[in-house]
Amino acid sequence: MKLYTSKVVADWLGLTERRVRQLRDEGIIEEHSPGLYDLRATTRRYISYLRSGSLADERARLTKAKREAAEMENDLRRGELHRTDEIEAGIKTMLLNIRGRFLSLPAKLSPALATMGGDQASIFDELKKAIDETLEELRDFNVAFAMREEDGDGEEKET
Repeated sequence: MKLYTSKVVADWLGLTERRVRQLRDEGIIEEHSPGLYDLRATTRRYISYLRSGSLADERARLTKAKREAAEMENDLRRGELHRTDEIEAGIKTMLLNIRGRFLSLPAKLSPALATMGGDQASIFDELKKAIDETLEELRDFNVAFAMREEDGDGEEKET
């Protein structure tokens, strides 16, 4: 087995001699005798080390995660992103409002429909108009997602 200096190992691996010594001190590569290395074994161990992920990779992942969290927080502040509980509350409010409006249609429309004397076109137009008004609430989801805060009585009110 032929042994090589840290300078040759550094050139072979594309590292500095200092980095080769650091890898030796970290136990990633082994020195066979002071300042001399088996090039084949050193290369294999260094490749295994790179495959397993290095500290720099972990730092990069952590930095990326922190950046993404900060971006999400900024998006929340700008109102470009909503929390799940806010979306659920908004959808619930919207559906309850729509349900209430649809349930009120018979009471609202029956007097007008009774006076139409069975004129299908007029009845159709009146029903369509009432349904369109009710469905208009679906378009404006911002009303349903309006922030709510509690007043002194513990009741919710829109802000």
